[in-house]
Amino acid sequence: MRVKKRKGSAMRILVAMSGGVDSSVVAARLQAEGHEVIGATLQLYDSRGAAKKGACCAGQDIRDARAVADRLGFPHYVIDAERRFQDSVIERFADAYAAGETPVPCVACNQGVKFTDLLGLAKEIGADAMATGHYVRRVEGPQGVELHRPVDSARDQSWFLFATTREQLEFLRFPLGDMPDKAAVRDDAEKFGLVVAGKPDSQDLCFVSDGSYVDLVERMHPEMAGPGEIVDSAGQVVGHHEGVMRFTVGQSKRLGNAARLNGERQMVVGVEPGRRRVIIGPREHSFVSSLSVRDVNWLVDAPPEGLSCHVQMRAREVPRPARIVPTADGAVVHLTEPAMPAPGQACVFYDGTRILGGGFIRREANASAA
Repeated sequence: MRVKKRKGSAMRILVAMSGGVDSSVVAARLQAEGHEVIGATLQLYDSRGAAKKGACCAGQDIRDARAVADRLGFPHYVIDAERRFQDSVIERFADAYAAGETPVPCVACNQGVKFTDLLGLAKEIGADAMATGHYVRRVEGPQGVELHRPVDSARDQSWFLFATTREQLEFLRFPLGDMPDKAAVRDDAEKFGLVVAGKPDSQDLCFVSDGSYVDLVERMHPEMAGPGEIVDSAGQVVGHHEGVMRFTVGQSKRLGNAARLNGERQMVVGVEPGRRRVIIGPREHSFVSSLSVRDVNWLVDAPPEGLSCHVQMRAREVPRPARIVPTADGAVVHLTEPAMPAPGQACVFYDGTRILGGGFIRREANASAA
């Protein structure tokens, strides 16, 4: 996607640079198109410490982003967002698990620091737009700007960006949305002579610097650490586990002898972190036909009577038909085929490749954390 110039003159564009190949290529391509590029990187970790391999926005990543800016000759700024990242992403991540939910920290990161702090900076410096290396398409539609899946379905990040508001979308640009694949992006990096051309992609849960997310959550919520009970829907103890944080709704692993009861395969249908209990039930009887979502962000004018579309309830799930009915505090999702949603995960509404909106799956009252 070529970013349009304003009245024939170059636009001033702030590029969110993580230090990886994607955002570096975005900056290089925009500059090659004649735009005035300014790079900015969020420092999300203590610069004195070492982030794990595969993380972003710390240490070597900041140096890589600066090296790209120096190579191409545009300004580069580093913003200390460590405290904000701790509050809005890491602590919320741990708190969600402590409440029996399965969080999506990448959504919180985008809305909590990237599309808030960086967008604020972009407007402060008089930028006309802000560009990122996300694989998603921004389309000028007949009723306004639309958000769509990218050309390269293998790199699709649209599910993680459902909370982008219409106002933010007006200002944002995603130049990689039309790229055919990651190989083409790396080819561009080679063409521009960028030192990050062969750099590995960052990984999920970039803030888990040692051990696993289980260690992080149990460190922040020590009351959840330790063994506990596996119970059936009637509350009868059918097994034991070594840590409630290792279980999420829909899971069938790590259940031991409780994986099959009375000849029926079992799955996790709820967790009670405060009591360190895992609730299981027959897989065949654990699916639901409707669910409710909170904190809904609409990218269309949702009709009060509802709309039919497809929904995606996990990052790599195949979308399924549904009908969405808006409510005063969110929406109700009626599924054509039953599913097993995980509380805290995103439920994103699609019309073909276009995102219509989305929200977070609510935790049902019968699976409350004690």
